This record gives sequence, C-alpha cells and structure tokens, in this order.
Amino acid sequence: MDSIITYSLSVFMAFFAIMNPIANTPIFLGLVEGKNKDQKKKIAKTATITAFIIVVSFIFAGKYIFELFGITIPAFKITGGILIFYVGFEMLMSKKSKIQSPEDNEDDSSVGISPLAIPILAGPGTIVTGMNFVTNASYTHIGIVVGIFGLMILLTYLAFVLSDVIVEKIGENLIAVIGKLMGLILAIIGTGMIIEGIKLSFTL
Repeated sequence: MDSIITYSLSVFMAFFAIMNPIANTPIFLGLVEGKNKDQKKKIAKTATITAFIIVVSFIFAGKYIFELFGITIPAFKITGGILIFYVGFEMLMSKKSKIQSPEDNEDDSSVGISPLAIPILAGPGTIVTGMNFVTNASYTHIGIVVGIFGLMILLTYLAFVLSDVIVEKIGENLIAVIGKLMGLILAIIGTGMIIEGIKLSFTL
C-alpha cells in the first residue's frame, strides 16, 4: 500500500510540475483574449479533452512504439530525463520552454487544439512523463497513471475556466514564483530519470 501511495504521489507531482495548471492560466487568457465566457469554456473543454486523448493513447501504445522502433527502456529514460530536465531548467531561467510553448499566440477557432492542447498541455514533456511511469508497469500502475492524469486534466479545465479569478487573486508575480518551483521539481525528476536510465543500461 505504501509503495502505491508513493508511486501515486510521484506521478501526481510529475504531471503537476510539467502541466502546471496555475502557471498556464495567463497563457490561456492570452490565447482567448476577446472571447466571451461560453467561448472560453468551449476552448478549455476542447483543449483538455484533446490533451487527455493524446497522452492516454501514448501511455497505452508506448510499449508497441518501443517495439516498432527498437527503443530500449534505458535509452528512453535517459533521453526523456534530458528532455524533462531541459524544460525544468528553462522554467527556472524564466524562459518559456520551446518544447512546451508555442512560438506565437495564435487566436483562431482551433486554438483549443493548437497551441493549447498541443503542445502546451500534451507536449513532448507530458507524453514522456506519462510513458516513463508505465514502462514495465503493472495494469494497476497504468490505471493509476491514467487516473491521475485525468485528475490533472480536470484541474487544468477548472483553472482555465476560473483563469480570470485566479490571476486576479494570486497575481502574476506569485504565479511566476510557482512556475520556478515547478521548474526545480521538473529538473530534479529529469535528473532522477537520467540516473535510473544509466543504472539500467549497466544491469541489462
């Protein structure tokens, strides 16, 4: 039981750090500027549902993707760790990650799918995180990862819908501080994945 709780907390913290619903609210507001309340809700719903489908598809198909391209688990963990560390490092340096963020703020009818769902919510970092937690995992652990990611999607949807209130109450400065803390957590998670991948490569 303790191992499941620890595993669940690790998954939650990893997803929360890389998706960061609070820090993404100003981005959402920038992308939906000029939209009315109903349009904002529709865009938030489209973005979160699309992101959920994409990441869960990779979680379940990860094993077959590995087999198809001949990817080894150590190589995946090392590469994924470097990727996640890079995202975290850029967040610490107060930069918008080129991996997780779009180059410009498009504002059209498909904004819910791109750039909100892809790559802000379901970017490579999120996909790598989900796949990393299910490599050699049991069905119970896979269920935990999907369930926690579903919870993160729900939290993100609520953050987007309440984005005006969140930014007004918390303030952009505190949101920036939260972003830096999440960046530190991501960098640590990425380092851990790299170390684990190196260890695995010498034991196989």
